[in-house]
Amino acid sequence: MTTTLTKVLIVGCGAMAREHIKRILPNFKNTVIPIICEPSNEAYLETIKIFKENNRPEPINEPDLKKALIKYANKLDVAFIITPHSMHYSQAKMCMEAGLDILIEKPMVMNPKEAIELIKTRDHTKKLAAVAFQGSMSPQIRTAMQLLESGKLGRITNISGIVWQNWAKSQAGQWRSNPEISGGGFLFDTGAHLLNTVANLAGEDFTRISAILHKGEYKVEISGVIMAQLKSGILVTLNGCGESIISCAADIRVFCTKAILRTDSWGKFLDIQWHRETGWEKVNVPESSGVWEEFLSVREGKIANPSPLELGLRTAKMWENIKKSAANNGNPIEIKNN
Repeated sequence: MTTTLTKVLIVGCGAMAREHIKRILPNFKNTVIPIICEPSNEAYLETIKIFKENNRPEPINEPDLKKALIKYANKLDVAFIITPHSMHYSQAKMCMEAGLDILIEKPMVMNPKEAIELIKTRDHTKKLAAVAFQGSMSPQIRTAMQLLESGKLGRITNISGIVWQNWAKSQAGQWRSNPEISGGGFLFDTGAHLLNTVANLAGEDFTRISAILHKGEYKVEISGVIMAQLKSGILVTLNGCGESIISCAADIRVFCTKAILRTDSWGKFLDIQWHRETGWEKVNVPESSGVWEEFLSVREGKIANPSPLELGLRTAKMWENIKKSAANNGNPIEIKNN
């Protein structure tokens, strides 16, 4: 557990932000949140309830981020950005230019251009920047990547992943179902975790992607299938279903010549099967304490940044090519990797 006092600006206090705050306040006594930036008074009032429940001082709310940074940036260390997707780029850029490290919710940005510009800002300001991909930040996925890289499981032959959720009904009428704000639907929201974690485990670039997306009666995609090929020729299949029972889950399998690895998009578990008669064996890895503790470990130099902005760029490129293929009746898109 960190012993360094960290002063945080929370940008956005919607439902996801409140879930993060509920985890931070009781578990990280040396993390203080003196300022939040939330234009909705209703969301602000819901947020301060969490502070009261945890006997923490109520934060000041400055609804305008520019004003908040002018007034308080010199008294803060980190900005945790948890707002609708279309706001991420400008808010992250402003916070880094104001001298703050940033942790930013996924998907990082709306498109590759924004990702590239954000990386330039990070490099110019020399600030720490990470994307809140639970998978990349979990000990389980990092251990899986090490096992795959070590050759102990043999050569990767195929990768398969599926993610499902009752997304369509739960997000009907919400900002996530507005493409101008969200940048996409189920596969760019919950599915972004699947895209990122599979790319982590693959360990190499995609060179070809073919995709079919289904909107139905909605403005954004609620389901889709993706076939892809890695630089080495390994084949990848991904399936996203946003019209499911009340749930939010995923299953990822990496087929190798000596074993099969099984996990999910968020690194909640890690199993290996060596032989059909042995069944699945749990890999004993410390349970992830969530993105905030991992981020603090990076700030204190305990671990290398497992989820840098380059991962956000990778996801943005994948999504751009998925959309291109879907718009062209699923025909494959050849990806140029510089």
